[in-house]
Amino acid sequence: MSTVASYCTTFLKPEMLHIYRQVTGLQRHRTFILTKQRQCAEKFPFPDIEVIPPAGSHFLRRFHLKYIRREPPLVYRGEYRTLTGILDRRRPDLLHIYFGHTGVHLLPFLQHHRRLPALVSFHGADVMPRADRPGYLDRLRELLQTVPLVLARSLSLRDRLLDLGCPEGKIRLNRTGIPMDSFPVAADRAFPTDGRWHFVQACRLIEKKGLNLALTAFAAFCKTWPESTFTIAGEGPMREELGDLARSLGIGEKVIFTGFLDTPALCRLYHQSHAFLHPSQMPSDQNQEGIPNSMLEAMATGLPVLATHHGGIPEAVTDHVTGLLVEERDSDRFLDNLQLLAREPALWEALSRNAARDVRGNFEHRAQIACLEGIYDELLTLSPPAA
Repeated sequence: MSTVASYCTTFLKPEMLHIYRQVTGLQRHRTFILTKQRQCAEKFPFPDIEVIPPAGSHFLRRFHLKYIRREPPLVYRGEYRTLTGILDRRRPDLLHIYFGHTGVHLLPFLQHHRRLPALVSFHGADVMPRADRPGYLDRLRELLQTVPLVLARSLSLRDRLLDLGCPEGKIRLNRTGIPMDSFPVAADRAFPTDGRWHFVQACRLIEKKGLNLALTAFAAFCKTWPESTFTIAGEGPMREELGDLARSLGIGEKVIFTGFLDTPALCRLYHQSHAFLHPSQMPSDQNQEGIPNSMLEAMATGLPVLATHHGGIPEAVTDHVTGLLVEERDSDRFLDNLQLLAREPALWEALSRNAARDVRGNFEHRAQIACLEGIYDELLTLSPPAA
């Protein structure tokens, strides 16, 4: 059984449940975690974690490395030596780096330790340029030339990696897997003939999730269906702004903010809802979606999706088959789709049935883990064994 060193800078932020499912789902490979910061230990327990301590290098040595030799932060902060020491002691067979920006940070290590096979997985935001970091895009392109294999969660991310110059032969598609047992189809969900629609959106409260549009469309929808409600599950920097917007639209009492929910609570929320909203959009910083995990979970329970042609969403949602799609920022058409769903019970039932079926066929957790482990096996054949 091969050993994987899984490097994730923060293990784990509350929204990184998909990473936890991946590292705990491995069957034919064992893994230990490399991280600089341990978070949410009760939510994400893991038995084998190597925490890389903060840098403790001598001031003069650090000054020399940073300003005289102009070494990258990985070196002058002391992490390079610490990481090398851990890997020499643990002797993993391969290194899996989560997120492209972390791969850029570790690029000096990857360039000098090529005998340790390594791959980097890209998840969405990590393909965007970083205007505040001069030279970042060049180093990202260099990373894509350095590692033997690159993982993308969606075809749209694969296309972005190709645009950045990644050789097509290096890219492997590895979608997020959803544990279907945790998100069963709601047996008693019914079309709300009384007009009491309950919509839900679960995500980080950030610009690219299109929450402003969702609230605006919902407010207009309530003029026809005034008993409707909208639950937003998640946390993020836009929380106060979204609350203010809901109140200014006159729907403050109809919008419920729950914060992040654990899996059982989220599943209960989906079972109590009638449709999942996710009008994602490309923000100014080019922070692109992959395929939203919460959207897949909602589909697994039989929720139709009302979303946009953005990122990897159309790879999971087929218009008028498993959901209804519009172009980004098209609030009028998005509202039209809300109204269409409310007028057409047969359409709602078909979308619900198809959503549950399709997500099980394409995003089942065990199948995606098997795909990942097959990529690990391939990596080991492409590269020499670890020293």
